[in-house]
Amino acid sequence: MRGVIAAGHPQTAAAGAQILGRGGNAVDAAVGAAFASFIAEAVLVNIGGGGMAQVFNPAEGRSTVYDFFSTMPGLNGKPPDKPDFRRILVDFGPTQQPFFIGRASAAVPGVVAGLCQMAADLGRLPLEQTLRPAIELARQGVEMTPALAYVARILTPIFTDTPGLAAIFAPNGRMVQTGERLRLPQLADTLERLAHHGPDLFYTGDIARQIVADQQAHGGLITETDLRQYRVRRLEPVAVPYRGRTVLLPPPASLGGVLIAFMLRLLEPLEPARFTHNRTGHIRLLAEAMRVANQARAEQAADILPGPAQDEAVRRFLSDAVVSRYRQILTRRLADTPLPPDLPAPGGPSSTTHISTADADGMVVSVTTSAGECAGFVVGDTGITLNNMLGEIDLHPQGFHRLPPGQRLSTMMSPVIVLRGGQAELAVGSGGSNRLRTAITQFLSNVLDFGMDLQTAVDAPRVHFEEDVLQLEGGIDAAVAGSLEQYGYRVNCWPDRNMFFGGTHAVARQNHRWTAAGDARRGGTVEVVVNGE
Repeated sequence: MRGVIAAGHPQTAAAGAQILGRGGNAVDAAVGAAFASFIAEAVLVNIGGGGMAQVFNPAEGRSTVYDFFSTMPGLNGKPPDKPDFRRILVDFGPTQQPFFIGRASAAVPGVVAGLCQMAADLGRLPLEQTLRPAIELARQGVEMTPALAYVARILTPIFTDTPGLAAIFAPNGRMVQTGERLRLPQLADTLERLAHHGPDLFYTGDIARQIVADQQAHGGLITETDLRQYRVRRLEPVAVPYRGRTVLLPPPASLGGVLIAFMLRLLEPLEPARFTHNRTGHIRLLAEAMRVANQARAEQAADILPGPAQDEAVRRFLSDAVVSRYRQILTRRLADTPLPPDLPAPGGPSSTTHISTADADGMVVSVTTSAGECAGFVVGDTGITLNNMLGEIDLHPQGFHRLPPGQRLSTMMSPVIVLRGGQAELAVGSGGSNRLRTAITQFLSNVLDFGMDLQTAVDAPRVHFEEDVLQLEGGIDAAVAGSLEQYGYRVNCWPDRNMFFGGTHAVARQNHRWTAAGDARRGGTVEVVVNGE
C-alpha cells in the first residue's frame, strides 16, 4: 500500500491519492490535496488564508509543527484614510450573525508559504507535480456538493459582495447550486505560475505586487513589508501522555492545541471509560471538563501567545499544580448542584477544513487550513481571494485592528498526531471553530479510552458545552437529555449529525495497516492507494 488520505471533499482526497499514486509521500499528498481544497472546497477555504500542520518524519523519529497562520498587517505602512471594512449580516435561519469583510479585513496570508515550505523540507516530488491535480481541477471545475452548496447559500452576501467574486460564485446571477460546476480558470493560471516560480511569487514577486497594489487602491492594510517578512514557524509540538500513548499537539498560535492538551490532562485520571459511552454520567464528565477548560482559559491562558515566552507559558498552564487544581474543581462540579455559569469563550473561524495522510514508510501529516469566510473580493485577474481574519469578532475580543503589525493571530486549529512506541499511530484534526477542540478531544477519547475503531470514533454522536447550553448531537438517547435537564443543564437536542460539531478526518495504523475515516458531517472522504497509477 502506498498510503491513505482522509479529507473533506471527494476531489480533495482524489488529488492526494493521485499524488501518492505518482510516487509522492504523505507530505506531497497533503500539500497537493490542500491546494486542491482551495477549488473543491472554495466556499470554506482559499489560497489567501492561513493554516497549521504537523508532520511525523519516521526517518528522524520526530514530529514538527508548521505554523503558517495569518499575521497582523501594517508593517512600514500608513493606515488608509477610509479602510474597506464593512459589516455583513449572514442569515443562519434561527439566528443572524455579523461578519466583517473588505480589504481591511484581510490579514497577511500564510498558507502558500507554509504548504510550499513543507513540500520543500520533506516532500519527494517537484512542486509542479504536486500542484498538477489542483491546476487541472481549477480548469475543469468541480461540482458543488449539497453540503457546500448549503454553505454557499448561507454566505451569499459575502460571495456576491463585489462583481469580481460574484462572477465566480454567481455567474448566472444566483449562487452556484448543488450539481453545478464551479470553475476557477484564473486561479489555475496563478497556480501554473506558482509551480514555476515557487512561493516567492506570492511574497516578493508579481502576485505580491498585485496584492499590495490592490490593498493600497482600495483601503487595505497589507504592505510590501508584511509579505516580504512573513515567515513560516517550525515548532516543537506539545506532548501529553495519555493511555500509554503520546499525544502531540500544536503550540501557539494554536490555542486549540493547548486547550485539548489541558482537557486530556484533566480527563485521564477520571477514567472516562468507567461510564457508559454517551450516557448521562459520561456526558456530564465531558460537559464539566469543557466548562472547567473555559474557566482555565479565562483565568490562566491570557499570556499564551506566539512568541519567545510561549513555551514557558504553556508549561505553566499544563503543569501538575495548575491541572490538579482545576481537576479538583471538576470533581466538585460533578457532585454539586446547582451548576455555576459558564464563562464566555472567544472562538474562531468556522470555515475550516482538515486533511490527514499517511504513507507506507510511516510518514504522517495532519493539516488544517482556514480563510475565515473570505474577504469578499478577488485580486485583479489572479483568481486569488483573501481571508477576512481581521473581521472575525471572536479573534479580536479587544476590538478590531488593535493588534500590533507582525503579530501572529491565535487560532483554534489543532492538527494532532498520536505516537505509540515512538511511531505514529494516528493523525486527526477538524474544522469547526470552538467546537473543533471538543470534537477532537471526544474523538481521541473514543479511540484511546473506549477502544473504538476509527470510523466508529468519527461517527459517534458528540456534545458541546458553551455559554451555558449543552448541545447534544442527533443519536444521543432522548432519555439522556431528560436526565441531564434534571441535573440543571439547559439542553439543546439536534435531530441529526451536523457540521456544527466539527469534521474529524483521521488516519490510523490499526491491525498493522493504515486505515482512514472521513467525517460525513463535513463531506468526509477517504482514498486508499494500493499501487501506483
